[in-house]
Amino acid sequence: MKTFLTALLTFTIISFACNESKKTLPESADVLHNNENNLTDLIIYDIFSPPVAARIYAYTSLAAHETIRHIDKDEPSIVAKLKDFPGMPEPDKNKKYNYTLAASKAFYTVMRNLTFSKDTITKFEMQTYAPFNRALSKEEYDNSIAFGEAVAASIMKRVAADNYKETRAMPKYYGVKVDGKWVPTSPDYLDGIEPYWNKLKPLILDSVSQFDPGPPPVFNKDTSSEFYKMNKEVYEVGKNLTVEQKEIARFWDDNPFVTEHSGHLMFSTKKQTPGGHWMGIATIACRQNKANEVKTARTYALTAIGLHEAFISCFDTKYKYEFVRPITFINSTIDKNWDAFLQTPPFPEYTSGHSTITASVATILTKIYGDNIPFQDTSDMRYINMQRHFNSFLQAADECSISRMYGGIHYRLSVNRGAECGRKIGAFVVEKLSSSR
Repeated sequence: MKTFLTALLTFTIISFACNESKKTLPESADVLHNNENNLTDLIIYDIFSPPVAARIYAYTSLAAHETIRHIDKDEPSIVAKLKDFPGMPEPDKNKKYNYTLAASKAFYTVMRNLTFSKDTITKFEMQTYAPFNRALSKEEYDNSIAFGEAVAASIMKRVAADNYKETRAMPKYYGVKVDGKWVPTSPDYLDGIEPYWNKLKPLILDSVSQFDPGPPPVFNKDTSSEFYKMNKEVYEVGKNLTVEQKEIARFWDDNPFVTEHSGHLMFSTKKQTPGGHWMGIATIACRQNKANEVKTARTYALTAIGLHEAFISCFDTKYKYEFVRPITFINSTIDKNWDAFLQTPPFPEYTSGHSTITASVATILTKIYGDNIPFQDTSDMRYINMQRHFNSFLQAADECSISRMYGGIHYRLSVNRGAECGRKIGAFVVEKLSSSR
């Protein structure tokens, strides 16, 4: 009897210890949210341009999905339907893995290869892996780390072949001094960023110009021309902004590096990119709908693909037509003292990047979670202490789009055509990846 009681007590203690170990592991979806949050913070710190940030979000999110999807045997690979990716490693059926840990390792390994602040990434990794190191056996922990590294290595093969590195060596772009064409704008008159972004290989689009919106209106100083009327509208709207319009413009600005000038002094303000804002909205959608870890990873991956493809498409359009910014024409022809409410980004005007990427992602999120899904957008609270309420993802995208005209940096035509292209890109992504739930 004593032997039986001793055995029972031992079994109970072991069972309790095992259960306690399991309790020390965080919820898998929360781990993924935390990883994405860490990436956004790092992108802000390292000051990546919006297109480059979208590329980082895409490859890291795909690495996480391709690893954690093995929790659900019915979850298909996404990269298998994308262009020029190698085959992804498969887990060994004879080994035990924790796929949340493996996904985190894949995510951070790709992140380390695409960003600068290596010490910060090490800190993120140590914090993320610690509970797994305590709870898992050494064998399961090591298996998971190795599998994550293997997936990351496969993703990095595609990264190395997407032409990004080649564009770093191409000459700078300063515009051309021709009426109607883009030239650097105040206050810093910087050269155009990412003029060769259309050289990058799309992830899923047939070509970078697949959804070309056609040319903008012809330059014409005649006050009855479409071109002049477009500029006059931006001018008049900018002079008569309401309090709400100013708030909307500030909320959606998402300029990662705004310079402030005061006499001879200059300082900068860092903010998240427009892509980071929508990855934050994806987080809100996942949490609000209680998405499990696999659906969460899929949401991030599809959102990031929508961003990546929209930026490639939009920047192809921007540098194809090299359209002038409102501030350039308004200052030279209408009012030399007029200034846009927001700082004009350093690249051609047509079409609106914000409009394109937000419509793309809103279309994708609507497909995943449904239309008319109200949410409180708190994704910018940590950075600018602002939040807004929306009744759907598409409503948020529409407000973001028009905010660029309120800011004085885009014409109405450019935001409308950008949004139209974005909706087409989002629908195309959804169609091509529809079997990925």
